Amino acid sequence: MPTNTDTNTVETHQFQAEVNKVLDIVINSLYTNREIFVRELISNAADALERFRHESLTHKEIFDDHLSLEITIDMDEKAHTLTISDVGIGMTHDEVITNIGSIAHSGAQHFLAQLADKAKNDVNLIGQFGVGFYSAFMTAKNVRVLTRGFRLDDIGWEWSSDGKSGYTIQPAEGLRRGTKIILELKDDAHDFANPDNVKRIIKQYSNFVPFPIMVKGEKVNTVQAIWTRNKNEIKEEEYTEFYKFVANAFDDPVYRLHFSADAPLSINALLFVPKENFERFGFGKMESSVDLHCRKVLIAKHPEGLLPEWMRFLRGVIDSEDLPLNISRETLQDNSIVKKLNQVISNKMLKFLDEEAKSDPNKYLEFWNTFGAFLKEGVINDFARRAEVAKLLRFESSKTEKGKVTSLNEYIERMQEGQKAIYYFNGPSREIIESGPYLEAFRSNDIEVLYTHEPIDDFVMSHLHEYEGKKLLSADQADLELPKLKKEKEEEEKEAEPITKKQVETITGLLKKVLGDKVKDVVESHRLVGSPAIIVNPDNTMSSAMKRVMQATNKDFKSDYSQLTLEINPKHPLIQKLVLLQERNENFAKTIAEQLYDNALIAADLLLEPRSMVDRMYKILEKASEA
Repeated sequence: MPTNTDTNTVETHQFQAEVNKVLDIVINSLYTNREIFVRELISNAADALERFRHESLTHKEIFDDHLSLEITIDMDEKAHTLTISDVGIGMTHDEVITNIGSIAHSGAQHFLAQLADKAKNDVNLIGQFGVGFYSAFMTAKNVRVLTRGFRLDDIGWEWSSDGKSGYTIQPAEGLRRGTKIILELKDDAHDFANPDNVKRIIKQYSNFVPFPIMVKGEKVNTVQAIWTRNKNEIKEEEYTEFYKFVANAFDDPVYRLHFSADAPLSINALLFVPKENFERFGFGKMESSVDLHCRKVLIAKHPEGLLPEWMRFLRGVIDSEDLPLNISRETLQDNSIVKKLNQVISNKMLKFLDEEAKSDPNKYLEFWNTFGAFLKEGVINDFARRAEVAKLLRFESSKTEKGKVTSLNEYIERMQEGQKAIYYFNGPSREIIESGPYLEAFRSNDIEVLYTHEPIDDFVMSHLHEYEGKKLLSADQADLELPKLKKEKEEEEKEAEPITKKQVETITGLLKKVLGDKVKDVVESHRLVGSPAIIVNPDNTMSSAMKRVMQATNKDFKSDYSQLTLEINPKHPLIQKLVLLQERNENFAKTIAEQLYDNALIAADLLLEPRSMVDRMYKILEKASEA
């Protein structure tokens, strides 16, 4: 009800002691950034406009009903003042005392308590009016509030305070509907009377307020909060314009995810995948660029923990009405809400990417080539979603054409009967992998092998460990149980052996003696077809690719080669001749044995120091030329 106070005297009110303490906290400690006060005052103005719009639906007679609903900001750089005005619901005498004179009282909150559930969904109100208003004293040495209610018989009031001891309130004539807040800026805050600075703050924090914000007659918030609209009503060019605004980009996005949810949280999200990954160009680590809003007002820019670290390539906005904010709106009181947002958004994005990969594989391949490293990072670091991220991995394989990729699910569909593992092998290129000895057994048994080309790929596979119940094994590991090997081995044993078992023992003994602690063991191979020897990992804990990474970062790591096993192929002519050579010229046989080992290291891409090998090769060539 409007107040009937008509006194012309100035009322003086003192702040209570506990209010003074709260005020001191608000002004000096609560906010970490002084410019936040612009956001708070604009949010309060938007609240007032939203409340007026609701009240106008049930009141036939409205004071100043011809005024357009907007927020006006003016400044005087000479007088060092900043004025923020709205034509909202305004305040009566008692409402001024209640809403402004009592810190932490929320006019908006009290108003919402009176509405039915349906009305709550129609009215967007945010914030604690009292506290948000008092943030003005971080930059103002004196604040005046001129306000008039929306009813015909309401009168105007002026509230004034220096934010120290108390405030005054007195009638004011000639006011229009709404509220005008005039800040007399402190000596160190004159920059807030600069139009360009104020526009920057508005675009950062309040750009999506649903009412026009006019600064010196210019509308500042020109981009709409389209994430709150029905996606069927939004044009493609609107999405593109919004993406370029929030991502500060010039290109078009590759993917767009726009969705709303009511459970377990109320969420409106609009996320984009950009076209470029600047990390791969050496520009340093990309920073997350997804902002957190509450009812279209920026709460936190790129907040930590809102999304998994590996999703930092995303751009966009997440808006939730369920955020339990503290009174400053800067800090989330309940991190569990952020964790829930993280879970919902992450799962939604993973499902979206999986669907896109199935519906348009070629487009997804472009995404994978650009942002695949982030997904690999997700497999390594995001334990909770590791299996879901793994669905999105793509690799070339022995069953795909050059340049074509396959997924782990597709690999499993092609697995042979009885095959228990998914096999992979790392090499810098497809050609190098296929020219080496490690695929011989797989090729002869028609078993598919995934090709991994980046050193990080083997870390990905080792962290994933298994997928859909199938172990992931590197092709350079020992004791691989290939489905057909056992049968073929039995058939081979029925055939006459090229060299006797005793000769095999003799040559393995020679190699062990020559190589010493360079290897863990030398054994007969049952996987080789056309190559004389191969290096394998008997402990199956670290692939050659992982060893290459370790030796590049740890100079002493090469000593770990003592844990490798050298497998020899008794069918190969070189091994057969080495048996005979050992009997005729043991010293030269030792030279060949050392070269055999170095060649195996080269095939595994593990040879770091080639100079001794080069010298040895000259000796071998010299010996060969004598023949």
